[in-house]
Amino acid sequence: MSTSWGAFTLTRHPEDPRDPLRAWDASDEYLLGHLAETGTDLSGTVAVLGDRWGALVTALQAAGPGALVQITDSYLGGRATRTNLARAGAAPDAVRLLTTQDPPPERIDVLLVRVPKSLALLEDQLHRLAPAVHEGTVIVGTGMVKEIHTSTLKLFERILGPTRTSLAVKKARLIHTTPDPAAAPGPNPWPYRYDLPADTPAPGLPGRTVANHAGVFCADRLDIGTRFLLAHLPRDIGRARVADLGCGNGVVGLAVALAEPEAELVFTDESYQAVASAEENFRAHAGEGRTAGFHVGDGLADLEPGSLDLVLNNPPFHSHQATTDRTARRMFADARRALRPGGELWVVGNRHLGYHVTLRRVFGNSELVASDPKFVILRAVRRP
Repeated sequence: MSTSWGAFTLTRHPEDPRDPLRAWDASDEYLLGHLAETGTDLSGTVAVLGDRWGALVTALQAAGPGALVQITDSYLGGRATRTNLARAGAAPDAVRLLTTQDPPPERIDVLLVRVPKSLALLEDQLHRLAPAVHEGTVIVGTGMVKEIHTSTLKLFERILGPTRTSLAVKKARLIHTTPDPAAAPGPNPWPYRYDLPADTPAPGLPGRTVANHAGVFCADRLDIGTRFLLAHLPRDIGRARVADLGCGNGVVGLAVALAEPEAELVFTDESYQAVASAEENFRAHAGEGRTAGFHVGDGLADLEPGSLDLVLNNPPFHSHQATTDRTARRMFADARRALRPGGELWVVGNRHLGYHVTLRRVFGNSELVASDPKFVILRAVRRP
């Protein structure tokens, strides 16, 4: 990626030479070009929200800002940022890396926002960052045209101040907001809580209140794919060690915990918001003295090989705006490594995704557990 501060070789995480997707796009280039052309003062605290693979902070650290902070919900994005900074020769302390669950900076002089896919995550983070914004703060957002909607602009306007957009360049736009000290955005609605419906198909779950931090998939209702998996969970698993892989708000793992009092649960996701939701829901409903593991990370990479008896998975098939089965393939391979011989992976997915083919490639087998017109549940066994 070429910028006014130099050219940078960038990668996504994990690095894969076969991955056709770049670690930056035209919106990153547009924002960096704007900052250079306008001579934006970067001598104060520069906070970068939603920098997907670290392209923005990797370029900006070369501009010598006063204090550079990245805020991300993505563990994988954070790993890519560290790799890209190291590759650029940045000092170890060049960028302060924060998650969306960490306390934000107390003062922000330049706020740069790469618009996330989740409008809820944007709303939550703007609320959290608003107290650090002052009358002189420069606020610039960026995103592809298809990612910036009227609702996006209304959030900036309501929470931070008057907002306008730029002309489109290479299908990207900038968002310019003037801080309004008198803005009264109201309370932050996140995390959001709702009661699981009475017909939730899992013992002990109906009527329970679940918490969802902003950005968690299907945060305002029970996802229909999850509902289908809940109706067909394996039973009588005894003391099995079970991983809810890509746990989201952790409802699937919670259902297992409620139905199987001796099972040991591990919740893992690459989203800090998701794992925070899963932990809150488990603590609230699993029962006093019940423990579980909660991991923000790269799938099951932190678990010992052969340490699991069962993996439950509802894999995503999007990476930001791109449709891809790359994440699912990595999750399946991860599960095979982490399962003991005879251990099982149970997957729910849309019928058209053809996960049975991928499972046979990874495990050597795939069995149909249940299906309806939209979803299938597949079971693969780790052979010795």
